[in-house]
Amino acid sequence: MMNVRLKELNKLATLVRYYILLSSTAAGSGHPTSSLSATDVLTTLLFGGAFKADLDDFENPNNDRLIFSKGHASPLFYSLYAAAGRVSVDELKTFRKFGSQLEGHPTPIFPYAEAATGSLGQGLSIGVGMAINAKFIDQVSSNTFVLLGDSEMAEGSQWEAIQIAAFYKLDNLVGLLDVNRLGQSRETMYGHDLEAYEKRIASFGWHTILIDGHDIEAIERAISETEKIEGKPTMIIAKTIKGKGVEDIEDINGWHGKALSIEEEEKAIANLGEIDYEIRGCIDPPKKIDTQEIKVADQADLSYELGASVAPRKAYGEAITNLFPNYKNMVVLDGEVSNSTYSQIFREKYPDRYFEMFIAEQNMVGVALGLSRRGKIPFVSTFAAFFSRAFDQIRMSQYSQPHTNIKFAGSHAGVSIGEDGPSQMALEDISMFRSVNNMKVLYPSDGTSTVKLVEEAAKNHGNVYIRLTRMNMPVIYEADEEFMIGGSKVIRESGNDKVAVIGAGVTLHEALKAYDILANEGINIRVIDLYSIEPIDGDTLKKAARECKAIITVEDHYRPGGIGEAVLSAIGGADVVFSSLAVDKIPKSGKQDELLDYEGISSSAIIERVKEI
Repeated sequence: MMNVRLKELNKLATLVRYYILLSSTAAGSGHPTSSLSATDVLTTLLFGGAFKADLDDFENPNNDRLIFSKGHASPLFYSLYAAAGRVSVDELKTFRKFGSQLEGHPTPIFPYAEAATGSLGQGLSIGVGMAINAKFIDQVSSNTFVLLGDSEMAEGSQWEAIQIAAFYKLDNLVGLLDVNRLGQSRETMYGHDLEAYEKRIASFGWHTILIDGHDIEAIERAISETEKIEGKPTMIIAKTIKGKGVEDIEDINGWHGKALSIEEEEKAIANLGEIDYEIRGCIDPPKKIDTQEIKVADQADLSYELGASVAPRKAYGEAITNLFPNYKNMVVLDGEVSNSTYSQIFREKYPDRYFEMFIAEQNMVGVALGLSRRGKIPFVSTFAAFFSRAFDQIRMSQYSQPHTNIKFAGSHAGVSIGEDGPSQMALEDISMFRSVNNMKVLYPSDGTSTVKLVEEAAKNHGNVYIRLTRMNMPVIYEADEEFMIGGSKVIRESGNDKVAVIGAGVTLHEALKAYDILANEGINIRVIDLYSIEPIDGDTLKKAARECKAIITVEDHYRPGGIGEAVLSAIGGADVVFSSLAVDKIPKSGKQDELLDYEGISSSAIIERVKEI
């Protein structure tokens, strides 16, 4: 005979299936079949006693975490919380409607969504970040569960996450792989071959459990088994039926992303059998464990003498290390280039707050989002060019606002890196990061401005990109110079400036060289350091447009989406001659000065353009 506990879970699963049909049919769209397949696994997880969370204190660090990497199964996600008494039937009927918090794919607008998901292959990385936080930083007993779809296992980012989770022995991380066989347009790569998934995942160092994903007793046993595993993450690989519970659409291709009509819904609900509309699932509260705080010395002074030769990338490493005592929720991640980004300085001093992500940038950004979501300030560094691999993760992070708070540091920007050649030169990064909503884009030009802007990034909540130059450059700012996000610096001007030259990073130094040469010839130019590209200092730029005959922007970046376009947008329809010097040719290997001349962004190119004007 079925025990009372199993009867209750079966009743809850039936109610959840009813809610899935109700919400998706009311919306006229959505993914009910993908939701129905995972219903038994998730119902058992949340209401079977294994999942611990205080829903009245959702940010409680002791809470277990649930991430729907398979974000299109949002009807299931919302229906689970309806079964927990947190979403009303009336609200379920607003699913996918404008203004509803029940969006088509989950975002933190819904209070129980950990992060925005839906672009497949990202939820496991976010879960890794949360599991790292619980195990190594907060040191609490919280577990992280991630619902995965079989289709998304084709994504390389999944295997990046699987690999790093095993490396860090995340025994507080459980994946729930819903193997329902059918993707959007066809059968998945391995269909219902659970052993194919098991071989691959186990080979990375995970504990694996194969189950019938509709056998609640087996699901309970599997979840219970995960609690006994030490030193490795667990993947529960569940064989399920897409559309389970609705006979007419079970295991039939062509129903992905398609809601039932009202007539089909009525038949499907009848198909579910007896429904207990009054039953509610209970989620047990977690044990209280105080989070751990690292003990560090007070922040020391960090300053550079005027004229000293300092690489901004090295100043970055020194800055994050120096900042940590005042920002103890900082965490540093690097893509296995820490001796080039100089995050190794932080690693050597605070190894417990540094996590190596290796050459796997997609996963690194996802992990950063998970850490950010748990209240940490992740500083994430790699060569700026390689962030382009992770642009989808960067793009998606904006939809986890207001919780996302990642600081991206991209070194080796532009052709000025020299001999390494074009594969290592970030020439699209400003455009890429500018395109992300609410992303701040900073570009320091010396050691002092780097230190100050890194601290501004730390103290300002939200995503920030810091563009870092590889080579040494002279310090041009006093140690007490102040910098703010959204500002700029007019560092050369007179009452008779003919042209305003706007640069940042290496091109600012080229502009200063041009200034000295032109001044000796009796030509006055205004030199502006545009260290904050987004938000941009429109007032200073408009003043320059009013007071100068022309504006020239100079950037070590391709023209589309770069500094020139940012400045042109800021000054609007100003009556001024505008000229842009940017990287227009495919670069080559060579010395820095050779490359700056070749691309027409050197001091000599600036002088030539000023004289033309």
